[in-house]
Amino acid sequence: MSSTTILQSVLVDLLDLGWLGKQAHWNVYGPRFKSVHVELDTMVEELIVWQDEVAERIAALGGNPDGRAATVAASSAVAPLDGGFLRDEDVLTAFAARLAACSKTLSGHLSGLDDDLASQDILIGIIAGLDKQAWFFRAQTA
Repeated sequence: MSSTTILQSVLVDLLDLGWLGKQAHWNVYGPRFKSVHVELDTMVEELIVWQDEVAERIAALGGNPDGRAATVAASSAVAPLDGGFLRDEDVLTAFAARLAACSKTLSGHLSGLDDDLASQDILIGIIAGLDKQAWFFRAQTA
């Protein structure tokens, strides 16, 4: 699998995770509404930086990043999120799990980038950030 193919897969998952974060941000409710609402925006802001970094790396390698909604919907590995109102506790659990799963997926791509250390380095930084974000969500459920 080429670097651009791997990075496109990563881009799709990061975009989906960000859109789910905004969906939850708009629909969260419960006693921890404010802290979860703010935490979701913080996560989305970080995801936007990573999305841009991955998309620009694809372009730098001569590929065409594809962030269209139809592409994301057809190929994201991120678990879907229920629509409607979302209880704060459920949001915390859902995003801790999704962030950890995304980190694991990205980790699985690292060996495919052994000949592209710059892309591998980008993914390593994103993995560390996903792990940190997952911890922030997990810590609020303890």
